[in-house]
Amino acid sequence: MMNIEVVYLPKAEQLIKRHVAYMDGLTVADVLTQSELIADYPEIAQLNVGIFSTIVTLDTRVKPGDRVELYRPLLIDPKEKRRQRAR
Repeated sequence: MMNIEVVYLPKAEQLIKRHVAYMDGLTVADVLTQSELIADYPEIAQLNVGIFSTIVTLDTRVKPGDRVELYRPLLIDPKEKRRQRAR
């Protein structure tokens, strides 16, 4: 049986990874609820979510082997960070 992987990085270098058993008809919202990440990290309710780096909505159906990712807002624009490092 295939699983759905749920990935969240609440802080730099602290990866949270959970697995949910795939069932036909599961949505991203169902996966987040079953993974219990919302209970452990309530702030994720406001975050963007994606599957393999593509932003999706909570009612998107998942497929076996999908990786659901939660995206924190950027603290600094990546281009600006590279400029600062170059200086």
